[in-house]
Amino acid sequence: MLRALPPLKIGQQMVRYPIIQGAMAVRVSGGRLAGAVANAGGVGVISALGLGLDYLSFDPSPKLKGFFAANQLALVEELQKARAISPSGTIGVNILVATKDYPTMAHTAATHGANLIITAGGLPLTLPEYLADSPNVALVPMVCGLDAVQAICQTWQARYNRLPDALIVENSKTAGGHIGTTCDTFDGRIEHLMPQIQNYLQNQLQVEIPLIAAGGIWDRADVDRMLARGASGVQVGTRFIMTEECDADRRYKAFHLHAKPADVVVVPSPIGKPARALRNTFAQKAIADASDLERRCVANCLENCLCRDSRKTYCVLQALARAARGDVENGLIFSGANVGRAAQILPVAAVMADLTGVREAICA
Repeated sequence: MLRALPPLKIGQQMVRYPIIQGAMAVRVSGGRLAGAVANAGGVGVISALGLGLDYLSFDPSPKLKGFFAANQLALVEELQKARAISPSGTIGVNILVATKDYPTMAHTAATHGANLIITAGGLPLTLPEYLADSPNVALVPMVCGLDAVQAICQTWQARYNRLPDALIVENSKTAGGHIGTTCDTFDGRIEHLMPQIQNYLQNQLQVEIPLIAAGGIWDRADVDRMLARGASGVQVGTRFIMTEECDADRRYKAFHLHAKPADVVVVPSPIGKPARALRNTFAQKAIADASDLERRCVANCLENCLCRDSRKTYCVLQALARAARGDVENGLIFSGANVGRAAQILPVAAVMADLTGVREAICA
């Protein structure tokens, strides 16, 4: 018989199960998926990247304010959708530091019901100043090495007299989407990264900050293994794609369902980092830097973009959105390395039951 999982405390949030749903863009993890995970006792997470692309008020003409305004409105809508599903559950928003509207989206999330802000795609050295009016919102940077942890903690202590409420530690060998390029210590393997980070936090800063293991987490055995290594919780991404509540098109879910480990490839990205995805026509073109690869920037969303600035790679926003809408051959399909293990599309409650060992209906 499985032992009961401990709850997860992040800042002022007490989560029933130590499971965070990974953020997946564009509109793969929206309000519906996040609400279902939160309602099942985990942390549901909305990905803020590119929400405005499908928002009704988005004007595709080159009015940059139109796109960013649409992003804000769409995020508020997704938060409302998640909260309607899970009135008292824990809802987070994942925001890329590399996006131009990162400060605005962080403030919008905090003032419209998000319990925590997760950051990825860069070092969030100034994040606390955007949340000065929301002290109850937990701040959770995603990191992939000790250098990033030191930079964040030292900067936040000196400038804002605070530390992260938790840290998501990415396993760069298995995580889906963009892979941290600074994770060269021990090849980014989490079994080496976790003790390094714990030693720094406990012995140099003399603090206890929850560490969340991310990348390659699939079942209860993976959860138990990470908790045994000192993690306070885990982040699960790819498995939640194959759920009924996932916000992506059914063809996107089916593509993941039928994928095998051999289908996982690493593609270049306009962000300047490699990314883990599933092999399809688009991925093959991106890897080969094919001449017919579309290089049109549709939203000017990134601070630094190889597509916009150098006409290299492709528009990551458009590529991700196209796939999530169901064009699984001509869009970019991010995925973790741990695919090929799902047998069917399941409700979120069933996935959470498998991860937690709690078989009855789960409600936070």
